[in-house]
Amino acid sequence: MGFLVPGFLAAVGLIGLPLWLHLLRRHRTTPMEFSSLMFFDRHIISSVKSRRLDFLLLLALRLAVLILLALAFAQPFLRTSGAAAQGPIKLYVLDISASMSAAGALDQARRDVLSEIAKLKPGERGQVALFDDQLHLATQPVNDADVLRSAVQSAQAGDGRTSFGELAKALRGQAATSHQGLEIHLFSDLQKSGMPDGFSELRLDEGSHLVLHKTPSPSGGNFTVERVDTPRRLQEPAKARVEAIVAGYGNPESPVPVSLVINGKVASTKTVTVPAGGKAHVEFTGLDAAYGWNRCEVRVDANDALPADNAMLFSVERSDPRRILFLTGPRAGRSPLYFRSALESSAQTAFVLDPQPAAQVPVLTAANLAFVVLDDPADLPSGAEDALRRYVESGGSLWIALGPGSASRTTIPVTGEKLAPARYAARGGARFFAFASGDETHPSLRQTNRWDGVRFFAAAAIEGDASRPIVRLSDGAPILWERTLGEGKVIVFGSGFDNVSNDFPLHPSFVPFVEQTARYLAGEEERAPLISAGSALDLRSGQSKTSSVEVLGPSGERILSLAESARAQVVTLEKKGFYEVRRSAGRTELVPVNIDRRESDLTPVPDDTLALWTGGGASASAAGTESTVEQKKNLGTSLLWLALLFALAESLLASRHLSLGKETA
Repeated sequence: MGFLVPGFLAAVGLIGLPLWLHLLRRHRTTPMEFSSLMFFDRHIISSVKSRRLDFLLLLALRLAVLILLALAFAQPFLRTSGAAAQGPIKLYVLDISASMSAAGALDQARRDVLSEIAKLKPGERGQVALFDDQLHLATQPVNDADVLRSAVQSAQAGDGRTSFGELAKALRGQAATSHQGLEIHLFSDLQKSGMPDGFSELRLDEGSHLVLHKTPSPSGGNFTVERVDTPRRLQEPAKARVEAIVAGYGNPESPVPVSLVINGKVASTKTVTVPAGGKAHVEFTGLDAAYGWNRCEVRVDANDALPADNAMLFSVERSDPRRILFLTGPRAGRSPLYFRSALESSAQTAFVLDPQPAAQVPVLTAANLAFVVLDDPADLPSGAEDALRRYVESGGSLWIALGPGSASRTTIPVTGEKLAPARYAARGGARFFAFASGDETHPSLRQTNRWDGVRFFAAAAIEGDASRPIVRLSDGAPILWERTLGEGKVIVFGSGFDNVSNDFPLHPSFVPFVEQTARYLAGEEERAPLISAGSALDLRSGQSKTSSVEVLGPSGERILSLAESARAQVVTLEKKGFYEVRRSAGRTELVPVNIDRRESDLTPVPDDTLALWTGGGASASAAGTESTVEQKKNLGTSLLWLALLFALAESLLASRHLSLGKETA
């Protein structure tokens, strides 16, 4: 027997309260008038009757109620050991991570699982589960060996990575829903790279018993392309460079052929020497890619232990520099010059600036333009503003800069937001406006050092607050904000690009601000260099939450239904390969997905670590032994009901004694 909350046992000390109350009743005396006691001697008279308890049954009931309440809150329980009513569920967990596709690994694991299933006794129930970075239940608990064997034989290695931390978490949840205990048989190559950072993440419930079945790692070393660096947008193929890192695990020093493959054709092959358990660098010059999206890879041509990770996929889009329509107001000044200089200062510019007067807006098509800049607009013809609004609502992007020429306006063009009176500050002294706070998760503020040293002398703001403020000045008003309009988006800069209303163009942060905002508006945000199988892809980044997004898998299959295409915020990329993402306004993106490179290291977990995990060395040899399940029967509820019965009896008895006392009086 034990107690879940033994601290409540201290409340048993309250049983002294009824004892004190019962003794207190014995000292009641009736006052009587008497003459002076000055001639009497002091003596202590002992009264046995005053120390003798009355109503012993009533006292016992009161003491019992207090003791039962204290015990109930302490949560006593009884331990019962032995086989459960139907025995523990035998859960057969098969590793299907990418490393199990090594030669013979999964076949050996299947044979081991089938061998354990054959040991099931009549009446015992088993369950099959598959795992990589999460647990997938393949069957329900059944006592049909044929069902279990079928689930094991149909299992195939996937492209996910091993995560023993996530496995242990899922097993704890599985044990919480099972009232019979779990005997877990884990069949895996037990990769060291799958262990979590903290060993405590591997803990299992008390009612779970873990048995490990280790699949031998294949002999020989393993080579993989660990990383590829290349531009995602390509304008000059002859100047492009593709750099790759080739890594070896458990290999002797070896020469390894490495090939650059573009759309299924080998463009170039080089041989590099990979040191024992080390890395080598290889570089390809020139990337003869066709216009549009290209499916490329850097591939290791080696006969190694794990062929599934020999290639690193990447995508490149070749296009001419995209046109930015720069609509200038009558007082634009040097804004186009500063804006063009910032774009051309970037390492690989992907845009060309096309300045035109704002009063003569041409026909706008979202597919033919990167985005539109409306600089320092004064009065716009109604036809021009309507054309810009239709362009944005159909999926285009607009960047509005409110320079000095916008001071006469009462509303912002296209968005229709009301403008507050412009704020002005002196150029001398310290009376200018400065950067105060910003949303540093927004692409416009990456690597801009919070606009250090930038001074604003004139700034426009809207009435009220912006829908998504990005930057606020020292007076608390937003200077840069964003809003969606139909399928497109609008960014408003409450100042100009010239050197009149601010000195922003003279600071180093102006170049990354213009470049990163331009890439964001053009839908060319940089993604992570390696997207691993099992990762989630954000479908709504930088576009309307209501627009439809279509996703095609590596085999051309649709990943999302029509309803999911309209509402889904993210999609999980389960397999390696190229995923085609089709967004609004005809924008298409080719997303490469690779096997997580942690799967390439086939080094197993040390035996002493496995012994700690299993609680002292449970291994495959322990399989088939009869397990016992410890159960705890909580007695707290029963004690509360008993206390309630005693309390009712005490109330009836106390009422009876009280009525007798009144009659006697």
